[in-house]
Amino acid sequence: MAGRTRNSSSKRATLADVARAANVSAITVSRVLNHPDKVSDELKNRVQQAIDSLGYIPNQSASSLASSKSGVIGVCIPSLSNVVFNDVLRGIYQVAGEGNYKVLLVDTHYSPLEEEKMVRTLLSQSPEAMIITGGDQTRSCERMLSQANIPVVQIMETLEQPLDMNVGFSHYQAGYDVAVRLLETGCHTLGFIGARMDTRVQQRMNGFMAALQERDRLDSKLIVTTPQPSSIALGGELLRSVISASGGKVDGIFCCNDDLAMGALFESQRMNIQVPSQLALCGFNDFEASAYINPSLTSVHVPRFEMGVKAAQMILDQLQERVPANRQVDIGYEIVMRQSTAVV
Repeated sequence: MAGRTRNSSSKRATLADVARAANVSAITVSRVLNHPDKVSDELKNRVQQAIDSLGYIPNQSASSLASSKSGVIGVCIPSLSNVVFNDVLRGIYQVAGEGNYKVLLVDTHYSPLEEEKMVRTLLSQSPEAMIITGGDQTRSCERMLSQANIPVVQIMETLEQPLDMNVGFSHYQAGYDVAVRLLETGCHTLGFIGARMDTRVQQRMNGFMAALQERDRLDSKLIVTTPQPSSIALGGELLRSVISASGGKVDGIFCCNDDLAMGALFESQRMNIQVPSQLALCGFNDFEASAYINPSLTSVHVPRFEMGVKAAQMILDQLQERVPANRQVDIGYEIVMRQSTAVV
């Protein structure tokens, strides 16, 4: 059967076509598209009806060249599959949308080199601002962002010397505080399990180890990590490794995220290890499920949605020539104590 052929007489609708259909000038259509807040609702509706009827698609490249503004905010995150970033992105999208900005999102796969490529790609689209994750950019990437002369917000961690603006929290201090809290619940022999081991996970681990070292409680054999991506199944495997390394003496484990912590919890149940009376478990990120499994999981809660909102708001403040109240914001965290670390 012959395939469907495109009508040779059809052509893409132009801005002039929209203007004729709405019975306004092309300049008026352009004003409606680029500055909808400056025109009446009646005019916006008339132009929108013409756009819908014609199937008109604005030429964003031409528009940005004419106005020197693209209306785009570039966002780089390490993984589109990691649910940790969902709440952050939700906050960014909410504020950007309210400000009539579009978000152009890329995945850097936890690779500084891939991030450098993606930043170059984003900058070629003339974004008005950028939101990027962390502070481990390559020198070339830092140089590109600096020379772009646009607002940049680094998120997810606090940085000593941000490129421009920064919203995050101290992963090192969070790891340190978890160790102290586990010791306070009565644990004596603490271990750590970590996966993927990006720079932020390493900071949590280093803080955890520092707290134990200060108290002469650190046993390096009980720090078990892997470059593999996190999963619930992997959490179970790493738990067995820590228990074996400790000779069964470990009584508290900090897991670098809730995936691993849930896997460790399920594996401990299969091994007939009682949580928390024999083994206390703490995760990180405080996923919704962590409060509902049995026993419920202690975890470090980070206000990720608020982080996304704050980062986007700082961008909009800069773009609208308002001075941000602070160029660096510590969004904080909370260790949410639940049944997996309850004092028996």
